[in-house]
Amino acid sequence: MPIFVSEPGRPQGTRLPEVFRGSRVGAINGSSESHRIDPKYNASTDAALLNAQQATAKRAFEEYSETMDSGPESERAYLPVSRLCTPALFTLPASATMADAMQEMDQHGVHHLVILAEEVVAGLVDWRWILEWLQVHGIAAQSDSFTHIELPAFLTATPETDAHKLARHMLAHRLNAALVIDLQGQPSGIVTSTDYLRLYADASGKGESV
Repeated sequence: MPIFVSEPGRPQGTRLPEVFRGSRVGAINGSSESHRIDPKYNASTDAALLNAQQATAKRAFEEYSETMDSGPESERAYLPVSRLCTPALFTLPASATMADAMQEMDQHGVHHLVILAEEVVAGLVDWRWILEWLQVHGIAAQSDSFTHIELPAFLTATPETDAHKLARHMLAHRLNAALVIDLQGQPSGIVTSTDYLRLYADASGKGESV
């Protein structure tokens, strides 16, 4: 149930944790350039390792769910990220511009976008970070492509990660979101500070409208 922190950097597939780097995201139009071969990578060994990790995580998830599935979720000792995350994700290729990102966020009513490089997750950007970039570099920077920009640090976690532990990492790194990635290397959701606020608001049980 790991949590990974990717430091700021250019939008490249290598920004994703090494265990996930060999997996592509899906039918996203992008560069057809082949990936560099990693001589240390062993397909059979790594596949077996991932399968073992997945089986272990699944067993742990089932065992914890049986023993901890009582009382408000916010008060449980173990709360898997899968219970909290939002599955809806929106992506843009690294060749897109800041203006493209703002338009995409506005169109879908979201504040976070996954940036892809060669169909691989290369970063996670939010509306606030884009506004700060434009404030520093001027309105003309709307036409800047993500390819030439150092993307912010981002967190990745697995669906079985403890949401309480992830919250501590988000606070420690001053990040308001984390990307959830399954053991096949595919993005499966996003956890934001709003999800945590909603969790604890629901836990009050008062049901007032805000």
